[in-house]
Amino acid sequence: MTTENPQPLWQPDPDRIARARITRFQAWAAEHHGAPAEGGYPALHRWSVDELDTFWKAVTEWFDVRFSTPYARVLGDRAMPGAQWFPGATLNYAEHALRATATRADEPALLYVDETHEPRPVTWAELNRQVGSLAAALRDLGVRPGDRVSGYLPNIPQAVVALLATAAVGGVWTSCAPDFGARSVLDRFQQVEPVVLFTVDGYRYGGKEHDRRATVAELRRELPTLRAVVHIPLLGTDTPEGALDWASLTSADTEPVFEQVPFGHPLWILYSSGTTGLPKAIVQSQGGILVEHLKQLGLHCDLGPGDRFFWYTSTGWMMWNFLVSGLLTGTTIVLYDGSPGHPDTGAQWRVAERTRTTLFGTSAAYVMACRKADLHPARDHDLSTVQCVATTGSPLPPDGFRWLHDEVARGGADLWIASVSGGTDVCSCFAGAVPTLPVYTGELQAPCLGTDLQSWDPGGTPLTDEVGELVVTNPMPSMPIHFWNDPDGSRYHDSYFAVYPGVWRHGDWITVTSRGSVVIHGRSDSTLNRQGVRMGSADIYEAVERLPEIKESLVIGVEQPDGGYWMPLFVHLAPGATLDETLRDRVKRTIRDQLSPRHVPDEIIEVPGIPHTLTGKRIEVPVKRLLQGTPLEKAVNPGSVDNLDLLHHFEALARKRA
Repeated sequence: MTTENPQPLWQPDPDRIARARITRFQAWAAEHHGAPAEGGYPALHRWSVDELDTFWKAVTEWFDVRFSTPYARVLGDRAMPGAQWFPGATLNYAEHALRATATRADEPALLYVDETHEPRPVTWAELNRQVGSLAAALRDLGVRPGDRVSGYLPNIPQAVVALLATAAVGGVWTSCAPDFGARSVLDRFQQVEPVVLFTVDGYRYGGKEHDRRATVAELRRELPTLRAVVHIPLLGTDTPEGALDWASLTSADTEPVFEQVPFGHPLWILYSSGTTGLPKAIVQSQGGILVEHLKQLGLHCDLGPGDRFFWYTSTGWMMWNFLVSGLLTGTTIVLYDGSPGHPDTGAQWRVAERTRTTLFGTSAAYVMACRKADLHPARDHDLSTVQCVATTGSPLPPDGFRWLHDEVARGGADLWIASVSGGTDVCSCFAGAVPTLPVYTGELQAPCLGTDLQSWDPGGTPLTDEVGELVVTNPMPSMPIHFWNDPDGSRYHDSYFAVYPGVWRHGDWITVTSRGSVVIHGRSDSTLNRQGVRMGSADIYEAVERLPEIKESLVIGVEQPDGGYWMPLFVHLAPGATLDETLRDRVKRTIRDQLSPRHVPDEIIEVPGIPHTLTGKRIEVPVKRLLQGTPLEKAVNPGSVDNLDLLHHFEALARKRA
């Protein structure tokens, strides 16, 4: 980790700064709400956290949020957890998502792309019509405000229609991707008791068809609260007995009727990876998501009419919900349903080219895979419309920044690289994209507006240029209103507020640099602490995985009963590589030279693969628990892991060491 990058990798030119929506917002907020007219983003950010109520009032006015009944004040209660936003106000998220219909009816709202990579548009008028038809059908089925509606769906237009129709009637949306097995889906949906299930018969991935009808039948048996199942024949099969056909529910020419709900009314339920116990069912509100996403997408991502927004995601990850919210800004959103690497590693660049994407979002892992595969995106594809490449999911290593800059900007593009970090817990970003600030290699540009992001030591003292806990000291509108089935709020409280009372602790190690940028080091609950020197696992991965022999790695720090500390590094080798003494020495030398001699692993152990959560994050804490002797069934929720067999290797190692 370094905070001494002398020169930015990228600097926005004066014209880009002047054009940015955040620049215009600052000038307007200065005139109307007393925001600082000078000082650029740092001054605007300081004002946004010091004058929290005024800032969020300004956001609602700038984006013309339609309150059908007015609010009494912006923040009724600032306490965390339990902040009350815009008490008295009513509105509807879906109404705002479809507003562009009035002025751009025949332009595409959605561009749907499958593995053929040929985009198919859905116009604003057609999206609006289908939402209106389906919302009326949901009301006919007895769906009322607060009822849960679930989707077992890939990233297809029908999923967007179903979400918006659910929101239009005041229902609560929740979804899982169809690659989730029945147990994983039931661990989520059984908690929230949906009354409607939208489902496909299967999906296509990696050039193959995957039939999910048996899984759907199991979901129907195990979800007794269902009143209706809606069949979407993605693979062309007939509607099963007792199910409703998608086409019949969406064929009417009906204008949507938008239920006006309180600002804090539930919009959707997202799920944490749930490494132990059932996944946390995280409930976020219609109003909170609306204003947070308008700020994030309209100001930080600089999106608006004329933009095309593509983020590679599935319906089981919060980035899908974030992508759908692109509609709030009048942006055309790109839905890609398929493998990120089919027919080859360059697939996502091909989608960006064919959809004329302006903001391309992907994972840090995909960027590093492209770098390892020696791809040349700008040489092989027309990426002239791409103004920003954004990454999340894990920290983007410095090599990833440099590769994106060298390869994508090589075609003459003025490429803004936005590494962002947030969480399912807020369905947004704590830090990341700012179109008017420079980009430094390995760093996120700045904390986001309205987010008092700090790095704290164990005693709650703010740190600069030092590693500490990621905390947020004031409420954000998209923080959970509650967890489902957590009647006394204890699970919610213990998840974020137990360490620093009244302050959100997210569970990441970060550095806030003296220039105001942010470095993410990985999860704080699996941080490596040797001889008092703390290091995030992401730093180790970035160094080790530069070696061509290492496909992926996992590092764990295990406190021993005798007070010692055992730090093994597990490596999944590239095809043809051998873990011999020569390679072991290179790995150790790489860590010693690039990071710290204290963080050279005690052992380097080959494994057949690295286990991940279903959203692709390396499973560190459960592996640590296994190595400390915790039984597998208590160390991890089996339904949250992509390959449970991989964990047996760690279980066996723990037995052997014991």
